[in-house]
Amino acid sequence: MNHRRTVIYIGVTNDLARRLDEHQLKLKGFTKKYNVDELVYFESYESIIEAIDREKQLKKWSRFKKLDLIKRVNKNLKIVFPE
Repeated sequence: MNHRRTVIYIGVTNDLARRLDEHQLKLKGFTKKYNVDELVYFESYESIIEAIDREKQLKKWSRFKKLDLIKRVNKNLKIVFPE
């Protein structure tokens, strides 16, 4: 379903490697349902509170703003921009 990278998943984890494995193995509900299995962007924080605050901020952003952020650090990624 997400072969054109149209779904953006935002989440917080304390173990990025474990979370990547879970997504690639389709072990979680949202990522399994929407076939989200590629990491295209991440941020690291010392404090879980900072990470959760940032997650909430990003989830409020428009799709275009999220894609713009991703493209700034991942310039070669092929994403489907909204029309």
